[in-house]
Amino acid sequence: MSRRVVRQSKFRHVFGQAAKADQAYEDIRVSKVTWDSSFCAVNPKFLAIIVEAGGGGAFIVLPLVKTGRVDKNHPLVTGHTAPVLDIDWCPHNDNVIASASDDTTVMVWQIPDYTPVRNITEPIITLEGHSKRVGILSWHPTARNVLLSAGGDNVILIWNVGTGEVLLSLDNMHPDVIHSACWNSIGSLLATTCKDKTLRVIDPRKGQVVAERFAAHEGMRPMRAVFTRQGHIFTTGFTRMSQRELGLWDPNNFEEPVALQEMDTSNGVLLPFYDPDSSIVYLCGKGDSSIRYFEITDEPPFVHYLNTFSSKEPQRGMGFMPKRGLDVSKCEIARFYKLHERKCEPIIMTVPRKSDLFQDDLYPDTPGPEAALEAEEWLSGQDAEPVLISLRDGYVPPKHRELRVTKRNILDVRPPAGPRRSQSASDTSLSQPTLETLLEEIKGLRAQVQAQDQRIAALENMLCELVDGTD
Repeated sequence: MSRRVVRQSKFRHVFGQAAKADQAYEDIRVSKVTWDSSFCAVNPKFLAIIVEAGGGGAFIVLPLVKTGRVDKNHPLVTGHTAPVLDIDWCPHNDNVIASASDDTTVMVWQIPDYTPVRNITEPIITLEGHSKRVGILSWHPTARNVLLSAGGDNVILIWNVGTGEVLLSLDNMHPDVIHSACWNSIGSLLATTCKDKTLRVIDPRKGQVVAERFAAHEGMRPMRAVFTRQGHIFTTGFTRMSQRELGLWDPNNFEEPVALQEMDTSNGVLLPFYDPDSSIVYLCGKGDSSIRYFEITDEPPFVHYLNTFSSKEPQRGMGFMPKRGLDVSKCEIARFYKLHERKCEPIIMTVPRKSDLFQDDLYPDTPGPEAALEAEEWLSGQDAEPVLISLRDGYVPPKHRELRVTKRNILDVRPPAGPRRSQSASDTSLSQPTLETLLEEIKGLRAQVQAQDQRIAALENMLCELVDGTD
């Protein structure tokens, strides 16, 4: 009698569990914008959620430990003049987050470790380059201060946040709205999906499409794509009959899919969250009440269904914790932050193990908070693997690190070397004190500006107190 062989995998019994009620974040007015982004971003320090805001766009940032009911007067991050459409934490600085908005700008914010008393309204830098709304953000995985943004103008811009400059503009590659953009693990290639139904692999530094596949999914609804650890591309989309579908593709041979599976007839876009350490992809549909997860391997059928986490309420969005933010003592291999209409609920994915010891096979070394390259090195053509850390003793986020922005100054550009005038001794003695005087004057003016800033802040505080008193 033939016996069905069960596929061996340590992730076959991964199960999901919602955190206890007191571990959720209550009373948050989650954004009602109909944009297909996750609306939530999380790292080992903070949880950020795009929220409803009158007269502009805002998101709320909460320390992870601040669970329970959120004070209705909790400060927001407000600076955009139209709804915020996407947010993304910097992988190399847990206090820095970028936000993209309908107002065509990208803003980069420094979040303090303490809870501020009033709204954060001043970004470290505003990146202006798109002509229509910006709906996609993605930080470079290995290069410091490199940020990708994609907008309704069908353009992808790659920025050096440290200087506020556009490093690369990819503006002739997408004839229609871009639905998703994802870096590979070393940040040398991009996978993009577009309303024209084409899946593209782009070398951003050469400004070339190196591979493309038309109608990876034949339906008209939006498609999503992520790179896998093996260099394949995992996609979610729709069939011509509007069934949801997932696919696995080899960019070196786009003719035939490595795998293609139909899912169901629901109409929510499936957001894929991929964990390269375990090669598990989690699919969260907006408006669904479930998270399905699959293991991607080198053996047919290549995409293996593992399980489904189901709950009663549908999700408005989803945040995915980086591996370094997980609790290794509980064999936690993934954690999601599920957005409801008025709250955010952590969902923990665990591999059941009897031993209390550190499980080496579940936690290979994982990307840490250090960048492997500077922006200029990456732009010049260098690539580097992420700098890995061990999770054996758990991960402690580093203290607040400030992102310094040094905008290029036209005065910093030295004049071209020409014939030099010979200086007499009297010339030298004249120019030296003049330079010192100028520096002193600049120093004095800077101090004046700082004093005025402090005075303005104090007057604003007094005004707020007066307004609150009259209310």
